[in-house]
Amino acid sequence: MVRKGKVPTVAYFCMEFGLHPDFPIYSGGLGVLAGDYLKAAADEGYPVVGVGILWRKGYTAQYINDQGYPDDRVPEFNNFSFLKDTGVKVRVTIKGQPVTCKVWMVDHFQNAPLYLLDADLPENQEPWLTHFLYRGSGDDRIAQEIILGVGGVRALRALGIAVDIYHFNEGHAVLAGIELIREKMAAGLSFDQALNATRQQIVFTTHTPVPAGNEAHHHGALVYVGAYNGLAYEQMKRIGGDPFNMTVAGLRLATLTNAVSQLHGETAQAMWHQVTDASSIIAITNGVHQKTWQAPNIARAANDWEHLIEAHQANKQHLLAVIQQRTGQVLNPDALLIGFARRAATYKRGDLILRNRDELIPLLESGRIQLVFSGKAHPQDEGGKNMVAKIVALAKAFPGKVVFLENYDMALGQILTRGCDIWLNNPQRPLEASGTSGMKAGMNGVLNFSTLDGWWVEGCRHGVNGWQFGDGYTGPNQDQHDLTALYHVLKNEILPTYEQDKAKWARMMQASIATCTQRFSSRRLINDYYERLYLPLVTAEQKIS
Repeated sequence: MVRKGKVPTVAYFCMEFGLHPDFPIYSGGLGVLAGDYLKAAADEGYPVVGVGILWRKGYTAQYINDQGYPDDRVPEFNNFSFLKDTGVKVRVTIKGQPVTCKVWMVDHFQNAPLYLLDADLPENQEPWLTHFLYRGSGDDRIAQEIILGVGGVRALRALGIAVDIYHFNEGHAVLAGIELIREKMAAGLSFDQALNATRQQIVFTTHTPVPAGNEAHHHGALVYVGAYNGLAYEQMKRIGGDPFNMTVAGLRLATLTNAVSQLHGETAQAMWHQVTDASSIIAITNGVHQKTWQAPNIARAANDWEHLIEAHQANKQHLLAVIQQRTGQVLNPDALLIGFARRAATYKRGDLILRNRDELIPLLESGRIQLVFSGKAHPQDEGGKNMVAKIVALAKAFPGKVVFLENYDMALGQILTRGCDIWLNNPQRPLEASGTSGMKAGMNGVLNFSTLDGWWVEGCRHGVNGWQFGDGYTGPNQDQHDLTALYHVLKNEILPTYEQDKAKWARMMQASIATCTQRFSSRRLINDYYERLYLPLVTAEQKIS
């Protein structure tokens, strides 16, 4: 739907963007959400520009070594066909030295272009700063955030793009707010005046309730790398505290903040209630891009349950063929296939189903269930890597029953969220802010089987469009509580339905597709952002007539 009349132009800053499997400048859900956001803006005709970094060596390629442990390698990434040279360069200061950044454009989405900053230039002393996403030291991260935030604002100025609202997707972008303040102070405003005026231009999205995901830096490091950008210690402390917390800074720089599900809104409000001078936190649940994630054959067959079963089986056969090609393992197309694929973080408990061998092994040996796992751990997350190693060990013990697929990415995510029968999700509640992979699976009639965390609290109709387990319990022995509940629902509800009532299964698939396409799409997300996050910041004459 093309919008007419004046609507605010939004600059959407994010450290990563997952636009296409062949352009891997993302690590996981944050970047894929950002890519889906830009696609939805283009579909809906909204004036949005994305601002990010051209990660020339991507994130990481992760494969299993001979000892069954994840190893990180430099990705083979040489496809820059998505890029157009804008002819613009901007300069930032890092560690007292000028750093020049070239500005590239991805214009595939017409009214929603993405601008990427690139420091890999011969004139720079540290051209590697924009090579790897989320790698290197704390000082490197600050430098990259200067490039994204300060460089991003300067790029928009050099490109002549007039911006009404700056949207910071996570705390990585908050140094853009420091640059906006610096501009206003250079024009003669006091710090207080500049801060207040800047707040009227910024909205902020906070994502993770996990403490480690809320980045903080010592002020000495900020000064050394150059993040103060002309401001003084007391001014920076007032924005981000001491140490300087990027999420706190986002909350204080914004007029309005959104959490990414209804439950996360409650969690975030409790988590940050002690932050003074913070913006209000509202809840806008994430969504995913239907054209990217829903298989065309599923979209065509959604209203005919017999054809829907056939379409799903075709997608399942494709997944099984990929599994055989990658691992040599041959799985049974008629047995229930349970998938778990996402970032390998310990709070997501990817190994939960493995922790009761007395329940698991008979189901595997009888051939009633099969398990397929995939996911990357952060290169420095040994806990996540150890969890992957446990899954790999089980796959070796049960060939043809349990599979781990290496080097998880968007392309593999597409195949898995279309081809599994069940999409398992069991984060430690309430640490999953949203969780978008289940939305992608649900759009394809892959039935969600999840704890009541993130988006599933809003989407679940137990026994109608999927299943929940654990009843939203939080407290002591949560792991054991959820594990017991998982096997109870699997054995007493899911397996009997799959094995004995295909018509009900198909009706549940239809209900799942309807739920996710109607309520959890990026089309709904971008419209919510405009109505609830952006338009409250603009004047009456700027609103849609």
